[in-house]
Amino acid sequence: MSLAYIRDTYKVPAKRGARVEYTWPKPARMGTIISGRGAKLRIRLDGDSHTGLYHPTWELRYLAAPTAQQEPKP
Repeated sequence: MSLAYIRDTYKVPAKRGARVEYTWPKPARMGTIISGRGAKLRIRLDGDSHTGLYHPTWELRYLAAPTAQQEPKP
């Protein structure tokens, strides 16, 4: 299974490199999606050297990708 399978099945915007917030246990922690494994996401939480497996809809909040600001034209 792949990230495309996870996106289609769970209707989430899971993509490699996307930022997420894992909200359990409190306090919430930020992390980055590394890949998919089966029907779970492999995520590296900030400050950890290893990845963990997380269900795509349980206690995860997908963060919007930062948008590039355009520089004003002279």
